[in-house]
This record gives sequence, C-alpha cells and structure tokens, in this order.
Amino acid sequence: MRLMALDRLGPREVSPGRLRFALLLPWVTAAHGNQISVKIIHEADQFLQEIPPHEFALTHGMDPDYGDLWTAEFDVRPEERKQARSAWGTAGTYIYRFQLRSPRLGRPLDWIVDPFAREFGIGKLSAITLGFTPHLWSAGEASWKTPRLHELIVYEIMLHEFRGDLESAAERLPYLADLGVNCVEVMPITNVEATLNWGFEPIGFFGVDERFGNRRNFQRFVDVAHQNGIAVILDVVYGHTGKHFPYEYVYAALGYDENPFMGSFSKDMFGPSTDWRRELVRDYFFTVNHYWMDKFHVDGFRYDCVPNYWDGPTGVGYAQLVYETHEQVKAQGPVGDWQRFFAGTEFRLIQCAEQLEDPTGVVRTTYTNCTWQNATLGAANAVAKGDRGRLYDLGLALGLEGYPRTVNGMGKSAFQYVENHDHSRFLANFGIRRGDDPLFDAADRSQWFRVQPYLIGLFAGEGIPLLWQGQELGADNVVPERGFARIGVMRPMPWELFYDEVGQRILQLVRRLARLRRETEALQSGEYFFYNDWARYQSQGVLLFSRSLAGEFCLVALNFTGGEVETSFRFPRGGAARELLHGDDEFSVTAGETRSLRIPSHYGRVWAI
Repeated sequence: MRLMALDRLGPREVSPGRLRFALLLPWVTAAHGNQISVKIIHEADQFLQEIPPHEFALTHGMDPDYGDLWTAEFDVRPEERKQARSAWGTAGTYIYRFQLRSPRLGRPLDWIVDPFAREFGIGKLSAITLGFTPHLWSAGEASWKTPRLHELIVYEIMLHEFRGDLESAAERLPYLADLGVNCVEVMPITNVEATLNWGFEPIGFFGVDERFGNRRNFQRFVDVAHQNGIAVILDVVYGHTGKHFPYEYVYAALGYDENPFMGSFSKDMFGPSTDWRRELVRDYFFTVNHYWMDKFHVDGFRYDCVPNYWDGPTGVGYAQLVYETHEQVKAQGPVGDWQRFFAGTEFRLIQCAEQLEDPTGVVRTTYTNCTWQNATLGAANAVAKGDRGRLYDLGLALGLEGYPRTVNGMGKSAFQYVENHDHSRFLANFGIRRGDDPLFDAADRSQWFRVQPYLIGLFAGEGIPLLWQGQELGADNVVPERGFARIGVMRPMPWELFYDEVGQRILQLVRRLARLRRETEALQSGEYFFYNDWARYQSQGVLLFSRSLAGEFCLVALNFTGGEVETSFRFPRGGAARELLHGDDEFSVTAGETRSLRIPSHYGRVWAI
C-alpha cells in the first residue's frame, strides 16, 4: 500500500485567497464529453436566496498514479461579490460541491462531495477555510504515551448524544478521567449526509462532520484527552459507504459497468461496498489511517464491520490494512508526535476489529491486537433472563477462552462489555417500562442493583472493560433491533442522572471498580482461572474465578441471585485475605484450607492474598 499524495488531491489554499481544487475521478475523461465545475459560496451566504454560489470550470488532466484528475485554480476576490451583502472574499469557511455534465446524463449531476475534502458543510457539502491554522498542541503532547493494552478502560461515546459537539465533549473529559477511563472510543465522526445519523454511512473520510465542529476542534479534543490521561481511538468504516460517497454516487449515475472503487468484495452489509481488489481503495484507506494519526494524533482505530472487507489473514483487504498500518507507524520510529506509540521495546498502536463472525481468529492471524466480541454480552443476557446454565459460558467468556495473550511477541486482547451502541441497555433484561409509544420504552431503573455482579465481572475479568456512555449512571434507553428509529432517534446522554440516587449508586461502584483495576496488577494482566463446579457454584447462581500474577492472588465471587449465598472455596495459597471492594471482610487462610464465603445478593466480592 502507498500513501497518496494529499498535497495534490482535494482542496488547497495555495496562496492567501487563492484556491486550488483537484478532483480525482478515474475513468471520467473530457474525451468522452464530460465537463466538471465546482460551485462555491461563503458559508455565511448559503441560506440567503439572492446570493448564488460562484461556479468555476475544472480542467481535465491525469494523475500519474490513479488516472483522471480534474483541477481548477482561482482567486476569491472581494470585488467579485454578486451582492453587497455577500461575504464572498472575506475570511472564513467556504462550502462547495462539484457538478458533472455528461452525454450519459439527461441533466447535470449535482451535489458531488469531494472525496479528499478536509472539512465539510451541511449534508453533501465539502468545505475549505481561508487562512486555516491548525490547533497549537500543548507542551504535554510531546511526552504523551498511548496506554498499554492490558491497562485500557474504554468508554464509547457518540458525540452528538454525549455532548452535542467536540468543544462541549472536551469539557467532560475530566469527568471521564475521574471515572477511571483512560481511553475513549469515538463513534464515526467523518461526514454523513443526515443530521441524525450514527455515522456508519460515510460520504467523506478525511475530515470531521460539521455537526461536531471542524478539524481544529477535534485536534483540541484529542489534546485535552491526552492531558487527562485518555487515549482516543476512532471508530472507522471502510467496508461500506453512504450512497452519496462520490465514488458510488457518480459511477452509479453514469451507469458504468465497472467502478474503480466500489463493488462486491466479501460481505455486502449496510450499504454500497468498497472493492478492496482495487489499488485505489487500498491506498485510499491506508492514507486515511495515516492522516488521522498524523494530523490528529489519534491512538488507534476500531474497525467497523470487518466482515465486509475480510478475505482471510493473507488477503488484500482488512488483514493487509492493519499490517501495513502497523508497519508504517513502526517505521516512523519514536520521533516527533509518533513517539506516543513507543515505550522502550513496547509498541502501543491500538488496532481493534469488529469481527463478530470470528473474533478469536482475527486476533490470532492478523496484526489486530484487540477485538470486539459478543460472547460475554450473549452469556450475560441469558443469565440475566434466568438461565443459570449459561453461567458456564459467562465464566469462560470473562476469561476470554480461546483468545491468545500474545502472538509473535504482540500483545492480544478483546473488549468486554454488556452494553454498547448497538443494543438496548443491559437493565432492560430486568424489566421495561412501556410508554405510550414503543419509541419511549425504557428499562426499569428500580432494578439497577441487578447489574452489579456483571459490572464487577467486566472489571475483574480478562480483557478490556468497555462502558457505553451513560452506563455508569444507569441510563435506561431501549434501542429497536431494526428500522429507522434505531439510528434516527436521539438518545442524549442523561447527565441529570448524575444527581439521581440510582445514578450515584452505580457511579460509585464503577469508580471503585476502575480504581481497583488500575491499582491491582493481577486484575489487569493476571492469569485467569474459572472454577467450573456446577453443584457447588453455578447451580446456586454463583460464579467464581481467580486472577493470579507473581505473588498476588485475587478471588472474584459473583452472586446473580436475590439472596445472600454462602459457599466454600479451597484457597491454593495462604496469607492474609483482604476484601478489595469494601474492605469489610478480612481473614487469614493457609494454603489448601477450605473457607466458607458469604456473597451478598446481586453483588460480588474480590479477595486478594
């Protein structure tokens, strides 16, 4: 894979007030009668009916690597204002789109997005800011280090629900740091067409959607996150696009038999698919990865819907992308801003797959170092609905059964969650309060205490704990499994629950668990052992596992029933056992001694020796 020459693609201000546009459209040539123009207007004028956009013709040429390239260069002069009220020629952001006239079309094809735009306007509009100056990074950025994989505590956020935009979201980063989070996974922030959208139908990949702000806002967000000890990984969508992504939109309208970018490759889920057999596709997304790490200092990626571009561990799709990204970053060495990925002999780039069809396989056979997986979520849901037999599956899942810890010296892991953006709140397993309309159904928050053993399991078990925004406050929204309401309804972060009694109780537990995770090495990286004894434990609604590291042994006991459970356990080592959650149960034990243990209802205990 090659990095594309971004200095000759997309928009540029080549000198003060002078703009250059370069639109790469392979197979769309002037020789076939095609004509392309750019329509551009100051963003302050866009809603004024008497001020139309300026239109400039593009000239056809050839890019030496990728083919047909259309360019235009012109000055944005104040004297060219068509109306006295126009902001044309003044500083600020200009929005633009391309238009194609072709003998193959009955009328001009308008609203073509720039595939290399660095900024965006509303909907299908690209943007460029005259005199743009990037964020000035803080002094601490030069010493920031991406956390180790086993140290991660991740918080998933959807910006427009979390706080609305990047500036407001940055204000809550100290709250997340205080919660114990050291990594945020930000759902897609690249350009989409609709205002209400989860972000998984991208039509632009090199910039921030205007709903959230601009590229400088995101640079500051990352800077503030790093100042608060929080890494930032981006949720990226490379296997499919929205229908107005230009390499889908233009070629579908022209009716070409082939497409230089889009096409069936592996799976065809969730929109038009990208064809990774094309060199342009591979280089494009490889360059996107580099751009976000270079310009925005992100610490890694969560790759959405990997099955859409999965063609095996030695294929040209996903596996090659993560390999080439790993090698390209490693080749930078610990210099400049890239030093964040290097700590002695450790290399800390985070590459997380959403490969739910084969999560163990993707971490075993590729340069992916972590993955989403639904085994824990599935087992937890079953147990919550009363299936004690699934405690066996939950015990294995909390230990990441079948996952390697290292492959060829690279650390490997998986995310552990019972909530994420794809599903209703875990609380919904314990009852739903029905509204007048199903859209307003909500989980029964009076049952909040029943989530406690699951949270303890997530933070004490193997893998990387992940919280979905609002989970720590007992958020209660129900998400439809399908239909427009799934992604077309706003479910704002319920900040008011911070002052609610239930919210405070769950918040206190999460804070305590995050602190234990940070302070207890055995809970971060200790060996996991599940005590599979149906008669003694699972049949009683109890799950026991341990984490062991060097001289430290931690026993975790979880009670999923409505009554206190008394059980017994034979300790493999002796010493003073102290309870870590509350410090209210301490005793001495000898190696091989069997002790009676009491576990509170819908709760758990963590003893350390």
